[in-house]
Amino acid sequence: MVEKILEAMPPAPWIILFSPLVSAVLIMLFCLRSPKLSSFLALLGILVSLAFSVWMFDFHVHNHFLPAESGGGWIQVPGLNIEFGYLLDPLSLLMLLIVTGVGSCIFFYSMGYMKGDASYPRYFASLSFFAFSMLGTVLANNFMMLFVFWELVAVSSYLLIGFWFEKPSAADAGNKAFIVNRLADFGFVLGIFLVWTLSQSAPGQERTFNFLELARIIPENFKSGLISGQLMALAALLVFCGVIGKSAQFPLYIWLPDAMEGPTPVSALIHAATMVAAGVYLMARSFFLVSGSPEALSFIANIGAVTALLAAILAVVQNDIKKILAYSTVSQLGYMVIALGLGSPDTAMFHLTTHAFFKALLFLGAGAMIHALHTQDIWQMGGLLKKMPVTAVTFIIGTLALCGIPPLSGFFSKDEILHLALDRNKLIFGAALFTASLTVFYMTRALWIAVLGPNRAAKNHRYETPMVMKLPLIVLAVFSVIGGSIGIPGFLAGEHGHAEPLNMAVAALSVGAALLGIFLGTALYSKRSLSKDPLIRTFGGAHDFVVHKYYLDEFFFWLAGLFQNALARLLLWFDLNIVIQRGVNGTAGLTGRFGSFLRRAQTGFVQSYAMVFGFGVVTIVYFLMLRAN
Repeated sequence: MVEKILEAMPPAPWIILFSPLVSAVLIMLFCLRSPKLSSFLALLGILVSLAFSVWMFDFHVHNHFLPAESGGGWIQVPGLNIEFGYLLDPLSLLMLLIVTGVGSCIFFYSMGYMKGDASYPRYFASLSFFAFSMLGTVLANNFMMLFVFWELVAVSSYLLIGFWFEKPSAADAGNKAFIVNRLADFGFVLGIFLVWTLSQSAPGQERTFNFLELARIIPENFKSGLISGQLMALAALLVFCGVIGKSAQFPLYIWLPDAMEGPTPVSALIHAATMVAAGVYLMARSFFLVSGSPEALSFIANIGAVTALLAAILAVVQNDIKKILAYSTVSQLGYMVIALGLGSPDTAMFHLTTHAFFKALLFLGAGAMIHALHTQDIWQMGGLLKKMPVTAVTFIIGTLALCGIPPLSGFFSKDEILHLALDRNKLIFGAALFTASLTVFYMTRALWIAVLGPNRAAKNHRYETPMVMKLPLIVLAVFSVIGGSIGIPGFLAGEHGHAEPLNMAVAALSVGAALLGIFLGTALYSKRSLSKDPLIRTFGGAHDFVVHKYYLDEFFFWLAGLFQNALARLLLWFDLNIVIQRGVNGTAGLTGRFGSFLRRAQTGFVQSYAMVFGFGVVTIVYFLMLRAN
């Protein structure tokens, strides 16, 4: 029986991958004037992928068939063989469930949120293409295939972040996301080719991009001395450049808050299940690179800690509900990168999974508020618990999960990271614990102002969203509650693995930090008469500095301008001295001198022309006679 199912397995990953692409193509070809059909096809495509992902998960639980790999020739030249194939293991299967499961909720929600939009079919075609790109990134069995889909994810995000391209801010946000990620991907490409060169263990042996082969060859070459520690660290950090871009780590997180210009369901998809998750997944997939380099691990952990802390501080001063959640995502991604840097990709993936549940819930809840109130400013919200009870209650559940309140999902995954940090790096543990308290503070602030506080809008036009938007909120709320206790760490660890037991000391510190954040947030923002943020008066200039995002955007614009001006001067010198002076003017001078020489031959006397003609005839006859002899 098992053998028969295994024979049927090869088409399943391809069905998962290509179903959303088929939907995108059908929508663009036949449904641009059929909004209902376009959303139906998009939802059908992602549901087919979800169904096959669940089927494979169930089959693995009962038969333990993973890992499984299959593929065929794609690029074949002498010395280079690249497959187009899939790799299924607990890591990729978990990501498939996240992308298709959370993605299905977002697709379904979008049917209500985007209703009436003039570009409704284009939206669902782009959304399906986004899902296809992310699924390809997850299933890829080699670096080159992954990189192709990695770039398709970037193209998809560009289309969706700038979906309302008629707004200059949306177009600029799409460009910013695309450009910043290309900067990071330059290092990633260099890392891929460095890994490829290091994959040769003996002269004449063919190098490879294949993940399973690299996971065997690279550590062996490192242990045998064929790869130095410096080269290992360089390869790891170059690959990590891709993570810094996609998963928005310091200093390249600047694109992610601006990405809020896209429709709110797009924000949910980017922040929960696709683009930003791709970077953490990449590092977990290629962990064989960093596991042998303490220097690379330390650098990665410190970048994660800095990112988590700086983003949490930025979230404290935001008044746009989507930007609060955006900086929260950056901060939580920092937690995941901390776990990677401390040597535990399984812990990072555990937090990625629970984060996908509650962050998708929070963004969709924010979308419901925006849909009803027509504003993103938390100071123009409030009074939602009675008017929008489902939205308000599910948003509160998502907030508690994000804050790590037991027994919700975020408590278990965040505490594993804190436990890891306490064991391996006390300084990072302190930063992570302080960040946890800040997280609770800024979410308590948002909750009191936007949900629990009084109605601050001029008009009381609140209404509960339709069932097509409420149902995904309920589903995600359930998983935000139970997601930490459904055995994700054990699944990732494998048949003989087990989750780390709960550390009561860390749990007590974590809950204490959360209670402190709740107390401070409630003390400052629960007053019904509050009309202005008290932090402005308390912190003054420091508050303004944070509001301006540490002036990082201005610094990068200055740096880009400096580079652009230097490059422009260099190109101007090259144009003037090489192209124009040597090329254009030099060619013109040569042509002029040659013309001057030819001009002397134009005497205007028939006798001269006859003499030249006669000389030519004699010369030709002479050479013909020589040839005849």
